[in-house]
Amino acid sequence: MITSQENIAAARFIKEIGRGRKGARSMTREDAKMLYGAMLDGRVSDLELGAIVLAMRIKGESVEEIAGFLDAAEESFELLPAPPGGYAPVLIPSYNGARKMANLTPLLAMLLAREGVPVLVHGVTRDPGRVTTAEIMQAMGLPLAASLADVQGAQAQGQPAFMPIETLAPKMAQLLSLRRILGVRNSTHTLVKILQPYQGPALRLVSYTHPEYLEMLGEYFSDAAPHARGDAFLMRGTEGETVANANRANQIDWFHAGNRTILVQKDAPTDEMAQMPPERDAATTAAWIARALRGEAPVPPSILEQVAQCLLVSKALKANTGGDHGEHDR
Repeated sequence: MITSQENIAAARFIKEIGRGRKGARSMTREDAKMLYGAMLDGRVSDLELGAIVLAMRIKGESVEEIAGFLDAAEESFELLPAPPGGYAPVLIPSYNGARKMANLTPLLAMLLAREGVPVLVHGVTRDPGRVTTAEIMQAMGLPLAASLADVQGAQAQGQPAFMPIETLAPKMAQLLSLRRILGVRNSTHTLVKILQPYQGPALRLVSYTHPEYLEMLGEYFSDAAPHARGDAFLMRGTEGETVANANRANQIDWFHAGNRTILVQKDAPTDEMAQMPPERDAATTAAWIARALRGEAPVPPSILEQVAQCLLVSKALKANTGGDHGEHDR
């Protein structure tokens, strides 16, 4: 991570953010962008980097800070060109995987892709103790994308593309890897879930796990996110994944041009359980998803509803930005 650029002195930032949850003050968007950009470029010493990560972990990110961090993050790698067709791309971050339930994120991605939507899944390939989306997609015969050409090739064939974060945004992947050293997550784990790596507008599927992130991310997408970057669906994660819970619908909030709309209401608890893969391992899950795509196993209604909403918004996004109009617009 060392570069020829001069390191920044981070003490002035640490002094403000390192006073604990009650005493800390948040950075401005401009300062947050400057600091995170330096972190991405390796222009912060290891000692200061650890202090920043832990201070932010304790304090929690403000809307201005998360906006500044994301501004810097999206300048740290080359954005992908907007794909052709009648739909804006749908972005599915996958950084958690399955721990108890089978991970049906690949089913969501496949259902969207076969309707003609360019789907980009990005995330981690392995996570000890969990079954990742990458592992399931590979078990389905879908290779990981190592380049833009691989992404475009998969999408042209009506398949979702999975690009590891190390390939998509290698500097962010470096900061994600700090978890192995420090033992705790950092702000980058939130940023990758709201990343928008396309030049044109896209629909981001975003999940949260803790209530405070619902509030913070809701405010970000309402007030701080550039409208030209597209829309977002925000929902409570299914074990951290952005696929609807198979057993009951999650509430989905839609953010468009600063407006917030509840698209899907949360279902009441029920004893009825959806049909699911009998085990959560990658091979079993992949085989069950293949059966569901062939119509041999029922797709959970909550996931079908999520797909339907994605199709409507993705198509409207593309139409409203004057994109090319193919078969799906006729």
